[in-house]
Amino acid sequence: MTTVAELLKLKDTHHGEVHTVRPDQTVFEVIKLMDQMNIGAVPVVQGGRVIGIVSERDYARKMELKGRASVGTAVSEIMTHEVKTVDSHHTVDQCMNIMTDRRLRHLPVVDDGQLVGLLSIGDLVKAAIAEQARLIEKMQEYIRGESY
Repeated sequence: MTTVAELLKLKDTHHGEVHTVRPDQTVFEVIKLMDQMNIGAVPVVQGGRVIGIVSERDYARKMELKGRASVGTAVSEIMTHEVKTVDSHHTVDQCMNIMTDRRLRHLPVVDDGQLVGLLSIGDLVKAAIAEQARLIEKMQEYIRGESY
């Protein structure tokens, strides 16, 4: 099964780059970054450590629904504080189970306390589909008597 490390290597440069924000930045700055980079979530990092994550869901529920102003609100006020992370040794299946069980769309990858990547549910679905295609090809080879 594919590991997170293998999956991160497959991501292209643009999609492999992890954009982060500080807890003291404004929500407006984060939303602007997410728009510019076409991303749905941004890890909040302080002192090199992931201390939270801000998603479009956080924005919708904690800003828009409450009528708060993005310009004067700090990221720390709306970020999700309890962030589930994985390391590069986790498998795609393990990550999919975590994301499904916790209803997450983004999963930071942390090795030795440092953020090394960010996986989206789309990344994992793409990897799972590729794995299934490989298995189907191997089964077809076996059926045809091509693998020994």
